[in-house]
Amino acid sequence: MKFNELLRVACGIDPKTLARVLKYLAGEEIVRRDVLGTQPFTVRYTLTNKGEQVRPVMQSLKAWGENWVLPEISAARS
Repeated sequence: MKFNELLRVACGIDPKTLARVLKYLAGEEIVRRDVLGTQPFTVRYTLTNKGEQVRPVMQSLKAWGENWVLPEISAARS
């Protein structure tokens, strides 16, 4: 995904924070950062094999959060 696409789906994360996290993930070889030769330049991020292996874990955590955390947040706001 391109940086701006990630920014849109990242639930209001600050662009600097997203950039810092992506830089860390690239350093850990979880994502690959490709700079495309366009003007202006475009950066695309993709999961590496290592990143693909962690995908099921992250999907399980997401499902757990949607089941347990979001209802508690909604209840607290009511």
